[in-house]
Amino acid sequence: MRIQKFLIAIWAAVAVYALFSFFAGPKGLSAYNYLLSERDYQWENINNLGILNEDLERTRNNYLFDKDTALVQARLLGYGQEDEHFIRIAGLDNSKAAPVVTGSVYSAHDPNFISDRNIKIAALSAGLLIFAFLYMLELIEKRIR
Repeated sequence: MRIQKFLIAIWAAVAVYALFSFFAGPKGLSAYNYLLSERDYQWENINNLGILNEDLERTRNNYLFDKDTALVQARLLGYGQEDEHFIRIAGLDNSKAAPVVTGSVYSAHDPNFISDRNIKIAALSAGLLIFAFLYMLELIEKRIR
C-alpha cells in the first residue's frame, strides 16, 4: 500500500502540472488565444495604416501635380505670391490647417499566464496534500483495526 500512495501522489502532481501548463501556462491555451487576438488587432491596425497611407499618398500627389492645391495650401500656411502684401491685424488667430492624422502607435502586451515556477509549486503542493491525505487514511485504518 505504501508504494501505491507514492505513485498516486506522484501521478496527481504530474496531472496537476500538465493541466495547469496546458490551460494557463506560458505556452498554454489562454496565452495562445490572447496572442491570436493580438494578431487580429495588429492586422486590423495594418489595414487602417494602409488606408491612411493611400489618403496621404493621394494628398501628396495633389500637392506635386496640381498647382491650385499647392497654392491653397501655401495660402493656409501664410505664404503669398510675389505681388501680394500682407497686413497683420493684432488679436486675430492664424488659421492653420488641422494636422494630418498619420496613425497611432500600438505596442503588444505580454499575455497573462501562470509562471512555470508557480505551476511546479502548485503541483508539488497537490502531490504532498494527496500523499498526506492517503497517509492519514492509512493511520486511521490501523487504529481502527
